Amino acid sequence: MDFDGLFRRQLDSLRKEGNYRVFAELERCSGAFPRAKRYRGPDDPTEVTVWCSNDYLGMGQSPVVLSAMHEALDRCGAGAGGTRNISGTNHEHVLLERELADLHGKEAALIFTSGYVSNWASLGTLGARIEDCVILSDAFNHASMIEGIRHARCEKRIWRHNDPADLDRHLAALDPARPKIVAFESVYSMDGDIAPIEEIVEVAERHGAMTYLDEVHAVGLYGPRGGGVAEERGLMDRITLIEGTLGKAFGVMGGYITGSAALVDFVRSFSSGFIFTTALPPAVAAGARASIRHLKASDAERLRQRATVRKLRARLDAMGIPHLPNPSHIVPVMVKDPVKCKMLSDILLDQYGIYVQPINYPTVPKGTERLRLTPSPLHSEADLDHLTRALGALWSQCALARAVA
Repeated sequence: MDFDGLFRRQLDSLRKEGNYRVFAELERCSGAFPRAKRYRGPDDPTEVTVWCSNDYLGMGQSPVVLSAMHEALDRCGAGAGGTRNISGTNHEHVLLERELADLHGKEAALIFTSGYVSNWASLGTLGARIEDCVILSDAFNHASMIEGIRHARCEKRIWRHNDPADLDRHLAALDPARPKIVAFESVYSMDGDIAPIEEIVEVAERHGAMTYLDEVHAVGLYGPRGGGVAEERGLMDRITLIEGTLGKAFGVMGGYITGSAALVDFVRSFSSGFIFTTALPPAVAAGARASIRHLKASDAERLRQRATVRKLRARLDAMGIPHLPNPSHIVPVMVKDPVKCKMLSDILLDQYGIYVQPINYPTVPKGTERLRLTPSPLHSEADLDHLTRALGALWSQCALARAVA
């Protein structure tokens, strides 16, 4: 069989639909976020301003984080040396897990190599190991949660996005004695909307269901200590399991879960995604811990980011550029056409030195393609001026083209 031919045909189909992903080759400039060098060739770097990073607060460039990582690297060396079970549990891992448990007001925490793995491994383990379990999943949950539920091979129910009444309807149809897990997110990364957490928790509690909350796009950003939306709304103690990432607002990499000591030990003991993978490098754990500790005490980064978000939204409104209204830090500029979305992204990068990745299907439904902007506390007034002038010029050209057509 001509396997390469099969691969090429499917890739060609992606290109025709405008959904083929092209990666920008970047080199982040240490201490100069949101600046980066973009490479078109091995010796041809140009400076760009990044407007789509998930390093939401620029902590990946923070001297606090870099200093902790340098110190740990000099002290511990590069890698962890093995899985957590076989020589790979470094003191830095234990300290980080204590820091995370404290952040969310839980008894224990467990770190993974990524937020994707923490969702996949935890939901997969819980759903598979709890006899006769059913997982009720929000319709817009992340791919990592969906894969974890698939891996569990237990019964699943999909409830309408952010709809506690529909969740209540699904739960009411189940045997009251049956184990149930309600899985949802706080901030949804593509539309930027925020779940009605208290109403969802109340429904889950009424039916005796466990709650599983993904705070990946909220930790570090919301709450007085950066514990997420659940902290901001005083609900952390009512959530059974809180999952998060170290690779977004905390600026490093890795994922984690927090919960009761028994729950965390259960996942630690039965999850293949935890047991059979090499542990995070100690320097990465040290950097994450330094970032968490800093953001527990400092609100300055969060306040500056929110100010930048407000300014960007106001400028887009003044120019008539459509963006989804939401209460979060994510600003989706709606293009609603995959080819045009990719074209706008390419022109912004090539002609204006502005990098914002096009978000097309299957990440978002067809017809909802967008440029997903993530303003940071380190984007300057000049950066805002340059971005909005470029977007305004391109939007005017698109409007003129539509009118002529």
